[in-house]
Amino acid sequence: MSIYPRIARRSVAVGLFLTLNLMSGTGDAEEQPLFTDDTVLKAVLTAPIAQVYAQKRQDVRLYFPGQWTYMDTGGETRRLEVSIRTRGNFRREYCNLPPLQLNFKKSQVRETLFDGQNKLKMVAPCKHGDKYQQYIVLEYLAYRTFQIITDVGFRTRLIRLSYVDSDEKLKPWTDYTFLIEDESIMANRLGLQRLRVPAIEYHELDHPYIALVQMFQFLIGNNDYSVLKGEGDNYCCHNTEVLGLEETDGGLIPIPFDFDMSGMVNADYALPPRQIPIEDVRRRYFYGLCQPTDMLDDAIRHMQSKRDEITALYENTAELDSNTREKSLEYVKSFYNILNDSKTVEKEIIARCRGEDVMRKMFESPRDPT
Repeated sequence: MSIYPRIARRSVAVGLFLTLNLMSGTGDAEEQPLFTDDTVLKAVLTAPIAQVYAQKRQDVRLYFPGQWTYMDTGGETRRLEVSIRTRGNFRREYCNLPPLQLNFKKSQVRETLFDGQNKLKMVAPCKHGDKYQQYIVLEYLAYRTFQIITDVGFRTRLIRLSYVDSDEKLKPWTDYTFLIEDESIMANRLGLQRLRVPAIEYHELDHPYIALVQMFQFLIGNNDYSVLKGEGDNYCCHNTEVLGLEETDGGLIPIPFDFDMSGMVNADYALPPRQIPIEDVRRRYFYGLCQPTDMLDDAIRHMQSKRDEITALYENTAELDSNTREKSLEYVKSFYNILNDSKTVEKEIIARCRGEDVMRKMFESPRDPT
């Protein structure tokens, strides 16, 4: 028998928002042309890249001016001014080729593919080499996987980018990278607000959404995140962007990002968090919050309904080499093998969840006054 009680659900402030919109997309914001197409965009970045990289370990990093060139759908070459600097935490410190922040001029991007964009995060391979290219494609596919599960998340676009150092201190090279939707634009698209909070209590979360987030993180084998607190002195939450409505009490939505430490990507530098009793990120270990049985069952059913679409995503991504594709598909299959066996769900998910006592107190049925 499950250790989860069959408890009556208690609605949270934004829970209704997600219940109505989680499966079919949300928000009334205008579509962003950059993120309405999944084809690989070819582009050239020309800038003093060596100077930008040289500042990667500095607390204060300057923007350097450059040029972003791409070909639009009509075959016309477009050139946009862009300023760049290094960004990120671990990868900025560790990687030879750190991720970049792109800063476009809003007035210049009107009526172009980048219409509506201003600042965009770009994720790049950590180092030169084919395996680092595969890591980038796999992390991009993790975002795409989450987009299949719900529209309440970041949108992305894969880029085949040629780097040209305008100072000629670095030889030109070409890599796969991807761009991530700006946090504020995403929040506006979803009709929500970005919230800066020091921590989140269990009862403040939108639990139907969290149940799906945790299933997704378990699918990709990722525990490098938190939906309750930040890392060190940072605002909440680690590798999640908190959205909600300031005038409501509860229903906070932590949107996940940064999946390079996941088992699906399996980067050579990836390590499990210290509190997780595993040594290999490829081994799944559920470290999520406990949820009522009905809510967990709904999340599992939804994940099962997306199996074919998720499988097809990895099968049909031409940028994956054959070995990486095979391993990725096997990893997806092993996730669904767990979901399809109730005893394994009990052992691998339910028995390992955290906060059962808090969950019981929040979702317990009110006593009958009679």
